[in-house]
Amino acid sequence: MKVLFTIIIAVALMVSIIIVIKKRKRLGITGVKSMLTSITFFMIAIINGLAYWFDFLGIASWLITIVLLMLGAYFTKFLSVASK
Repeated sequence: MKVLFTIIIAVALMVSIIIVIKKRKRLGITGVKSMLTSITFFMIAIINGLAYWFDFLGIASWLITIVLLMLGAYFTKFLSVASK
């Protein structure tokens, strides 16, 4: 069951990364600063997946998750504002 869960999460993560990249290309958004929020959220998913797989669900993984979540929130100021 652990392997099936990991495969499903990994496929969902890859699909979401591809969707974000295609959406950025379609809208013509360039630069790394506007991508930092997405990168930190993807890193949260990867860190928690590795923590689940290697039974490392402790204070270290929680601390890394909280730090990445705070960084992701901070980097939202670099997101471009959609114009109507």
